[in-house]
Amino acid sequence: MLLTTHAIVLSKLKYRDHDLIVKCYTQQKGVVSFLLRGILKSKKTQNKAAYFQPLSQIQIVVDYKEKRSLQTIKDTKLNVIYSSLHTHVLKSAIVLFLSEVLSNTLHEEEQDETLYSYLENTLLWLDGQSEYANFHLLFLLKLTKYLGFYPDITDIDFPNFNLNEGKFELKPVYRNNISGPNLILLKQLLGASFDTLPDIKINSKQRQSFLSMMLLYFELHLGSFRAPKSLQVFNQVFS
Repeated sequence: MLLTTHAIVLSKLKYRDHDLIVKCYTQQKGVVSFLLRGILKSKKTQNKAAYFQPLSQIQIVVDYKEKRSLQTIKDTKLNVIYSSLHTHVLKSAIVLFLSEVLSNTLHEEEQDETLYSYLENTLLWLDGQSEYANFHLLFLLKLTKYLGFYPDITDIDFPNFNLNEGKFELKPVYRNNISGPNLILLKQLLGASFDTLPDIKINSKQRQSFLSMMLLYFELHLGSFRAPKSLQVFNQVFS
């Protein structure tokens, strides 16, 4: 059947000489992978290949067939034209890093309108901002809500956070326990929105430390998750 849906590009991989395999998070079908035949062959199709940059928001017409591992796209157009995400060096680094995280965490072929809306709106927010150094930290924290392991804030005043259990505790129980500066920042971010994010001031060392903690949190709750390959470059860019 022909299906028209909005989609966010998660990853792309060159296949043979002129083809691409692209993974997208679609509004109607969740994660779907596509084989784009000959898209790198001619100048006309190369222009279309530019639509499939990391985290691009597109509208596609798909010849969708159940149980087929690689679907076919009949038509593509940009749903959103970013003003800075793919041209600004620092924002491009964020995009590359988050696209890798999302590609590692989103696997389900099922519709999730609220998650799609979250991704769509936060990317638009980032595109329009001039202060965004902590964007990725709040993005990852809020993403856990859609993945099923958002921190339990019932005892948020307690002085320890248990990464294994995802809750605040009076005394540390597991090895994967945080306190100190990371705990303070976690509590700040739990009470923050993207619009209030610029009010949180931290240095690059604190930012990297908290990001490492968040990636560990993902690993503990998502068995298949691995730290992105782009992490080292990403930390260098924001050092």
